[in-house]
Amino acid sequence: MDAITQSTDATDEPTSANGAKRSRVSGIDRALQVIDYLYETGEPAGAYAIAKAIKAPLSTVYVIIDDLVEKNMLARSPDGSIWLGARLYHYGLAYARSLDFMGVANREMHDLCRDVGETVQLCGREGDHMLVLAMADGPSPFQVASRVGTRVPLNWTASGRLLVGHLPEAERIDLFKRCARMSPTGRAEVDATALSAAAGKAFQQRLSMQIAESDYAVACIASPVCDRDGKCVATISIVLPEQKVLSDESHYTDRVRASAERIETSMGWRNR
Repeated sequence: MDAITQSTDATDEPTSANGAKRSRVSGIDRALQVIDYLYETGEPAGAYAIAKAIKAPLSTVYVIIDDLVEKNMLARSPDGSIWLGARLYHYGLAYARSLDFMGVANREMHDLCRDVGETVQLCGREGDHMLVLAMADGPSPFQVASRVGTRVPLNWTASGRLLVGHLPEAERIDLFKRCARMSPTGRAEVDATALSAAAGKAFQQRLSMQIAESDYAVACIASPVCDRDGKCVATISIVLPEQKVLSDESHYTDRVRASAERIETSMGWRNR
């Protein structure tokens, strides 16, 4: 069994000599202790020093280190000392990119909010739902029901359709067959084929709009933020009273498209 999947250390027993129960330490916990120790000390170390520091049996630490070195999560130098491996570096880069995206997108979200004077949201996909990732409240007294953390079925929102618009048609149809739900207003489309066609068209046009489909008198205009592979990873949207859209649609559509493009440009994704 791999060291990382072991449920306890090799020397752990259910009880100690005086009858008190010992705590069980999983292989995952031990692996994290090894990695954390190296990270916190900031320098390579030998197996004995690591085992002593994390209070683990030396035999257990040897097995864990060998396993992590094999998986490129740790690296062993010619003198036998252990340091963090290249695989952790790649994980860190991926995490940093995600933080960069939210930083860039948040700034653009607030800029757009000030520009149009309406509530602006960043949304992403969580399985069969659209998830509100961030939000900038507009200055008007108009209240938006969907706050940060809100999850709604993909077919209820302009953003939901964009988030799956890059998928193949058959995959979109299967997805909407599974997840489409009747909205509170009864106006959201539930036919999977119609939803798939609408999602594909909206994605190609880089614009999706819904009016009173999920909430009465509320409209949403969204544009996709696509990565370098052309996949929609998030949306930026303006949420506002429906009468404002009906009176000056282009005022909002042009601005939300431009905001999405600026996010992609800042992330280096528009040269795809």
